[in-house]
Amino acid sequence: MIMKGQKINDRYQIIKTIGEGGMANVYLAYDTILDRNVAVKVLRGDLANDEKFVRRFQREALSASSLSHPNIVEVYDVGEDNGQYYIVMEYIEGKHLKQLLKKRGNLTITEVIDIMLQITDGIAVAHDSYIIHRDIKPQNIMILENGLVKITDFGIAMAMNAAQLTQTNSVMGSVHYLPPEQASGSGSTLQSDIYSMGILMYELLCGHLPYRGDNAVEIALKHLKEPLPSIREYLPNLPQSVENVILKATAKNPKNRYADAREMHEDLKTVMDDSRVDEPRYVYPYPEDGLEDAEVTKDLQVKEEPEEEEEVVAKQITKDDLKKQNKLLIILGSIFAGLVIITTTIVLILPILTGGKEVTVPDVAGMSVKKAIKTLQDKGFKIADDQKETASDDIEEGKVVKTNPASGSKKIKGKEVTLYVSTGSNQITVEDYTGQNYIEVKAKLEVQNIYVVVEKKDVESSNEITDTQIIGQSVEAGKKLKPKDTITLYIPNITTKYPDFSRGYSVEAVQNWCNTYGITLNIEYIETSDYAPGTIYYQSKTVGYTVSAGSTLNIKVATAKENETAGNDVSVPDEENVCETTGLC
Repeated sequence: MIMKGQKINDRYQIIKTIGEGGMANVYLAYDTILDRNVAVKVLRGDLANDEKFVRRFQREALSASSLSHPNIVEVYDVGEDNGQYYIVMEYIEGKHLKQLLKKRGNLTITEVIDIMLQITDGIAVAHDSYIIHRDIKPQNIMILENGLVKITDFGIAMAMNAAQLTQTNSVMGSVHYLPPEQASGSGSTLQSDIYSMGILMYELLCGHLPYRGDNAVEIALKHLKEPLPSIREYLPNLPQSVENVILKATAKNPKNRYADAREMHEDLKTVMDDSRVDEPRYVYPYPEDGLEDAEVTKDLQVKEEPEEEEEVVAKQITKDDLKKQNKLLIILGSIFAGLVIITTTIVLILPILTGGKEVTVPDVAGMSVKKAIKTLQDKGFKIADDQKETASDDIEEGKVVKTNPASGSKKIKGKEVTLYVSTGSNQITVEDYTGQNYIEVKAKLEVQNIYVVVEKKDVESSNEITDTQIIGQSVEAGKKLKPKDTITLYIPNITTKYPDFSRGYSVEAVQNWCNTYGITLNIEYIETSDYAPGTIYYQSKTVGYTVSAGSTLNIKVATAKENETAGNDVSVPDEENVCETTGLC
């Protein structure tokens, strides 16, 4: 177990655990050399001695480190330290899409298209390198506060041209997003990722998955045989062009799908265009029942995947598995009942048979570690080698807070007891954070397990503040916060207002101003005697209107009329010449 404060490779200092998976645990750590927070993924200790798992873990590092894209989590370092295999990655401060769905229920069409454009753009880079992600699901897609999407965990990604591709017939990946070809044991292609992205897009729009069931086998067989439930039954106003993307991505026959992520990305770019409003429903050019006779007769193995949701991972789905489920449940139930009887016998009868004497665990809270150890040993207990740390507002740092088993419980002499030692008070005193950089303050508070919410408040542009400075906070300075308490930090949403360009602005000055704020400027020169030449006498954006980057500003500039411009250059004929010319004199 990696503890807080421990250093990996004498460089990455562990701050806290931020995730636990079937293969590895992920920690927030501080890079003491480059002065930044990073995420460190460490292969679980019980798997570090398993050559197969080590190879898979190293393959993840090699696959991910070869990819460079804004929508893919960056890999900084890979290594091994005292038998611990680790990967150092970019630390992402955001939520994964599953958390967002739990909070929101479902997302808007615009949001989903934006997210899917980013995902397909990132996966396209992987597909260009013949790398298949093989585990696309909302838990592996992070989204930052600014809307940037980051694809994580190429943990079971595999280069198609690598030798490892033919070394296993295992089908990995969460069963809810499992392509039919993987469910049937046929292996993965680039189009397997397309299918998973289609299911993900369906879930983001509807707020629920298309295929559900009581077990992995039932869900996998639905992926194999059942048509995709109509998304427009849930969302009648969904454009047909959007449903067509999902239909094409989730085709059971790979021939009916997009060839790769880049093709899907290009289709998504135009999905809301006016030209596609009356688009007909996508019709599959090839039969969709090609998997009906697929080889699905191998033995089933199902294992749980430790995630926030109870995601199930399937291996080699079989055709007869549903029939086997009831029989399997009966066997497992019998085994469980037997274990309960054996455990009860051990707990209640064994002490009598062996003559073991039960002793009450003494209360050693508040004692020094040395005194607590002696007190427990005098009662006949053994002391665990590893001591645990825990914060306490009542027990001073370095003294014992509690034990496991707890004080007052009766245990047999010789039972091992673990000590929990105080690290001191876990409350912090809130400071006045006004004017400080919110990123630094947020990191400092989160290390102390304080939940930090960042909110923006509209502020007119000023040379005195920047958009990263804190301008307010929800908890006053001097107040106390304990772990899991929340504080809101307010930062400026700096807005710029349109000035009155008729007051002293030259055309060049307006152009420079527009360039600064990302505004497109259209200039119309008008001949008029109402204004002095060069005067900007009209602007399409009202004075005081908030500036929005990417918008257009139209201005009108006065120029002199031609006859006025000629002025003294126009010669006036004298009377004699006029007479001679016209003959009227």
